[in-house]
Amino acid sequence: MSKALVKIPDEMVARRIFSIRGENVMLDSDLAQLYGVETKVLKQQVKRNIQSFPEDFMPAFR
Repeated sequence: MSKALVKIPDEMVARRIFSIRGENVMLDSDLAQLYGVETKVLKQQVKRNIQSFPEDFMPAFR
């Protein structure tokens, strides 16, 4: 069973991006909510598939 792709409005994403020390960041809990998963599930998937994500995605896992 595959999940349907859902278009998330740009403004919904933009409200969750913060600028900290000149870097644009997003809380893991906000990102998980946008993907519709629990935060711990998002972190597990990133750990298991870190090579599938951009180098600057969740740098603490590298």
